[in-house]
Amino acid sequence: MKMEADTVIVGTGVGGLFSALCLPRDQKIIMITKSDLESSDSFLAQGGICMLHDKDDYDSYFEDTMKAGHYENRKESVDLMIRSSREIIQDLIGYGVDFQKQDTDESENKAAGKDGNAEIQDIYAFTREGAHSRPRILFHADITGKEITSKLLEQVKQLSNVTLLEYTTMTDILVENEECKGILVQDKEGNEFEIHAENTIWASGGIGGRYKHSTNFPHLTGDALTISEKHGIRLEHLDYVQIHPTTLYSKKPGRRFLISESVRGEGAVLLNSKKERFVNELLPRDVVTKAIREEMEKEGTDHVWLSMEKLGKETIMGHFPNIYQHCLEEGYDVTKECIPVVPAQHYFMGGVWVDSDSKTSMEHLYAVGETSCNGVHGANRLASNSLLESLVFAKRAANKISGAENEVKVRELA
Repeated sequence: MKMEADTVIVGTGVGGLFSALCLPRDQKIIMITKSDLESSDSFLAQGGICMLHDKDDYDSYFEDTMKAGHYENRKESVDLMIRSSREIIQDLIGYGVDFQKQDTDESENKAAGKDGNAEIQDIYAFTREGAHSRPRILFHADITGKEITSKLLEQVKQLSNVTLLEYTTMTDILVENEECKGILVQDKEGNEFEIHAENTIWASGGIGGRYKHSTNFPHLTGDALTISEKHGIRLEHLDYVQIHPTTLYSKKPGRRFLISESVRGEGAVLLNSKKERFVNELLPRDVVTKAIREEMEKEGTDHVWLSMEKLGKETIMGHFPNIYQHCLEEGYDVTKECIPVVPAQHYFMGGVWVDSDSKTSMEHLYAVGETSCNGVHGANRLASNSLLESLVFAKRAANKISGAENEVKVRELA
């Protein structure tokens, strides 16, 4: 069996979906996913998505991202992401993504950027997370990833030029004269077949499935990395793995439930076994993780505690209903008591090396999202930059493939 397409996309998270939406409608596109359409880490993202708040925010946003990444970030990529952020948010709003609005009558009456009377920051509510110097994160309760990804998936399902294949695993790429010509895949019955394509986009997620304790879906095992090593495709920073400080402690096996950093941004505090604070909760993730591990080792405990009570029931139920409900199902009422939390693998900053247009070192092969390494995150990702980065560089990949001009140009930075 053989299938043919103009572009084949591996993965149905935000990077893959947005790539498909940004490609021309006359392109034949095939998208595959290793599991079902909704089992991507994009669906799990809780906190939100960053946006350049206004022109005065640029320097602080740039510095926050660089500092969190230990200044090992690729500056040009950080610059591209930040300057593209408002355009991306406008795209998402256009696709029906429902970000939390400010609690004012004015926000109900104005459409951002449409009548010229209001800017996005005048309409929508912003929250703050660790290592951000100001609120610049748009959100939809505590299921922002699900809101964005589901709306993009709805749009893709309506496209007649896109074929979606579930439970289909990429096992290799097709190479001819050192150029990628498509992929070799296997369906759930074990049947192998080829998908020939002029261009291939890897949007296949991270590596959490390689870890015992991770917030990722277990089927995300870094298949693109294995294939890259086989074919000599350039990889970068494979040791840059982020551990999230706060996942709900459990003795059960399986994926760890993330307790979003935004709860600490709203005022939740970390406590040791004596119920004493031991760290500034708004420091970068790697710093908070180190402090938690040191406290656990010092006290000989399996976890520390997170207290959300002072946020108040109204804020918790309004902003964090998913966290509230999940914790309740596990026997914890976060409005009344502390919950046990522990660090777990969360994100991969390294990956398949790409340039500013998401091109890999092999011709006709692109990589976007967590699969790729464009240098935006450096050695440690800043909270709520992942969805934005995926979308920005997915659009750049699609534009490069189609020959469209990217509105935001690469700038040389010292």
